[in-house]
Amino acid sequence: MSIPVLEVEGFLLASIQESLEDSAALHLKKDLLEEIRRTQARGILLDVSGVDIVDSFTARVLGGIGGAARLMGARTVLVGLQPEVAMTMVELGLELREIATELNADRGIHLLRALTDPSARDGRREV
Repeated sequence: MSIPVLEVEGFLLASIQESLEDSAALHLKKDLLEEIRRTQARGILLDVSGVDIVDSFTARVLGGIGGAARLMGARTVLVGLQPEVAMTMVELGLELREIATELNADRGIHLLRALTDPSARDGRREV
């Protein structure tokens, strides 16, 4: 499964509409990091509203996307997490330390704007 990556307002948008197999998760990570380099994107919005299962491998890959993106100067926001998925991740002790979360894409874009606004550096909100 190939996940399209769009560029909007200097951000990369990827909408994951079904559970990811390991190879697809790794492919998405590679694609997003290459796109950050190519486009000099300031952030990534990952929409997982169509995903009903996140296993530990996929969670680690998503966390890896956030960590690598941050090293490249971009921030990552995950949106659309289903309640059941969130509860399962907590029960399994899975954390996404380098990824901010928001309820939906609209709120996620607002958060990305705030996190990447150069004029807000002094009062920067770390996530």
